[in-house]
Amino acid sequence: MLVYIHVPFCRSRCTYCAFHSFALGEIDASVSALLRQYADTLFSELALWSDRLPGVVVDSVYFGGGTPSILPASIIGALLERVSRCFRLASGVEITLEGNPESLLQRGYMPTMLRAGVNRLSVGVQSLHGTHLHTLGRIHTPQDAVHAVMIARTSGVRNLNLDLMWGLPGQSVRQWLFLLKEIVRLRPEHLSLYGLTLEPDTALEKTHQGGGITLPSERDQALMYMEGAEILESAGYIHYEISNFARMGFQCRHNLGYWEGREYLGFGPSASSTVNGRRWTNPSSMSEWTAAVKSGAPDAEAEILSPGVRVLELIMLRLRTARGLRVKAYRELTGRNFLHDHQHLIQGLHEKGFIRIRNGYLRFTRNGMLVSDSILARFFTDTEPALRENSRFGLS
Repeated sequence: MLVYIHVPFCRSRCTYCAFHSFALGEIDASVSALLRQYADTLFSELALWSDRLPGVVVDSVYFGGGTPSILPASIIGALLERVSRCFRLASGVEITLEGNPESLLQRGYMPTMLRAGVNRLSVGVQSLHGTHLHTLGRIHTPQDAVHAVMIARTSGVRNLNLDLMWGLPGQSVRQWLFLLKEIVRLRPEHLSLYGLTLEPDTALEKTHQGGGITLPSERDQALMYMEGAEILESAGYIHYEISNFARMGFQCRHNLGYWEGREYLGFGPSASSTVNGRRWTNPSSMSEWTAAVKSGAPDAEAEILSPGVRVLELIMLRLRTARGLRVKAYRELTGRNFLHDHQHLIQGLHEKGFIRIRNGYLRFTRNGMLVSDSILARFFTDTEPALRENSRFGLS
């Protein structure tokens, strides 16, 4: 089982962010009280699921957000202690905390976090270019980011991920590739590289609609992705998922669990869970989430995952990884032949160099990863008619 704890708080809201979060500003007495209230409800939610799922073994705990490092390290420690009491933690459990440089640089924060049990740190760097950070609404400086990495190392962090973004307004291919070379010198164990997406109703999307920013051309974005991946692979990073690179042995076990279809329990406002073929999402507002936990039934409106949904998710999640989709897994779920159901599409994609089939796995090439969203949409479109031939798949 995977455990995800959503921390819906940030100091300020980034211009590109569409995740559920509350901008808190400066941490004063009222904010501290809100954080304590949040932690108390989390304790109750953990106890609730401990009673309902006794004996569950947890392989990964992931604090995501928002900005989890906005929580005092003492609260992180208390939450981890409660998780260990409510569930059985597997030997070598991976415990990840996401954090931003400005909060991680609080005096003594990282050593205390590590003593609490965190053994993997993910730092939201995004860029080492001051103008780009300003455009994204980030409140740290490039120097803050580098300093945070240095403090992490001296504090004893041995499994470090850095988040970066490419395809930013005004960003050139040269700037992006130079940034990657600078990042490689910091020697993180893991890198997550995300192409900028202008999400609806975000500040950055509105600025773009008003003509205030211009994104790099499609050609330049393709070069950023392809040449950036080559730089990282030449530096010893394995390209194991569309947006993720790691040194050998440092792939993120939590995210791999999602892509492999593992069950997960989500805690906190707006967190999602999938357990025993049921999926639900907590209310996004603090008050509604608190009320749902107090009611003892935060999963009251859970959906039952139909066989059809399971098949589509199998295709989507497995094809995100470098290993790809085991075609036999499709047959085991559907009784059908994936290569036959998608014969014409697969032939065309293979001829264009977008996919490879080897040892029973179909996977994207790097060119295919670059356009994976459109390819997956085609697979979905072609899969649904095939599944409709069998009414048990629940597609209509």
